[in-house]
Amino acid sequence: MASSFAFNFFLLSIALFSVSCLSASLAPSTKPHPFILPIKKDPSTNLFYTSLGIGTPRQNFNLVIDVAGENLWYDCDKNYNSSSYIPINCNTKTCPFIGCTGCNGPYKPGCTNNTCPANTINTFAEFLFGGGLGEDFIYISQNKITGLLTACVETDSFTSFNPLRGLPKGTKGVIGLANSQLALPTQLAFANNLPPKFSLCLPSSNNQGFTNLLVKDVSKFVVKTTPLIVNPVATGPVSEQGVPSKEYFIDVKSVKIDGHVVNLKPSLLSIDNKGNGGTKISTTSPYTELESTVYKTFIRDFFKKASDRRLKKVAPVEPFEACFDSNSIGNSWPTIDLVLQGGVQWTIHGANSIIMAKKNVACLAFVDGGTEPRMSFVKASIVIGGYQLQDNLLEFDLASSKLSFSSSLLLQNVTCSHS
Repeated sequence: MASSFAFNFFLLSIALFSVSCLSASLAPSTKPHPFILPIKKDPSTNLFYTSLGIGTPRQNFNLVIDVAGENLWYDCDKNYNSSSYIPINCNTKTCPFIGCTGCNGPYKPGCTNNTCPANTINTFAEFLFGGGLGEDFIYISQNKITGLLTACVETDSFTSFNPLRGLPKGTKGVIGLANSQLALPTQLAFANNLPPKFSLCLPSSNNQGFTNLLVKDVSKFVVKTTPLIVNPVATGPVSEQGVPSKEYFIDVKSVKIDGHVVNLKPSLLSIDNKGNGGTKISTTSPYTELESTVYKTFIRDFFKKASDRRLKKVAPVEPFEACFDSNSIGNSWPTIDLVLQGGVQWTIHGANSIIMAKKNVACLAFVDGGTEPRMSFVKASIVIGGYQLQDNLLEFDLASSKLSFSSSLLLQNVTCSHS
């Protein structure tokens, strides 16, 4: 039966841990940290979101997690009219952008004049939307925080294009965690006179993960560290010459399948002078995407290793190509390693590489990312997606430009979820 296989395979693919330990909690269970937010996964889009409160009276917003997002933006539609909202005037020291935005009224949050502009980016809407930068109370857990800058977008004013298009039902914006001055981790660090550092632990299925927006101490669960490298070319939908990317790139030197190095040209794995190539981390790509040239070589080698393990190939299930009869897998599934700078390896075990696409069909959760960029002028060769990040604890140290990570927490008998 499919359910029996899923259980047995889970035990075997994770290797060396007991199911009775899976309820162990990585997130704090006693006193809540003031900057910890819960994370849930939307099953229909495979995107991750969190919830926080904004304004007076407090209104709760579900916001999509985007590690490439440069700010927090939310939908201040006709039902939102916070009395504590303060628009940021343009041409002031507080406004980091050039220009002003205005509105024909009626005036309310999201519709003000002489306001500092703010880009609101939703990669799924395929359009760039303007909004106004403002300040309002932010509630993280039960803590009321002042002085944080966010973008308020009156979605009712858009008749042809919906800024919320493609986001999970019930979500009302995006919380950006990029290396940007308007991202909440950076703002919170500056306000508390601490170096910017945050952690991210994405849950699997219906469990709950967390993000700690201001980490003070390194977790005992992160055991490996690699530099965050700078792409000198802006990779977002707004490109300014000479301004580097705010996304998170790591230096993948090679890729291994069952210890065998995939024969990829080194130039494909490095960032060229136009900003193309390299490896970045994404929470809005549900699965790891490989640029077509990289993908073809990778998938060919994966099929070979699967054949060596006597896995029975079956018809592909969109968007996955490498699919197998789950009954033929047993405890046998190729292991994937990303070999990073200095020989550090990010190992992707079965729990982060296999997806049950349908009954009795298990597929490799890697997809062909094509050759053309999406909502950007440049394209990465490897985009590590959300499925591969699940139950992996990541700590982004922006001050030291390094990423610390755990690989699969399941090997340490814990998950990202609360007990």
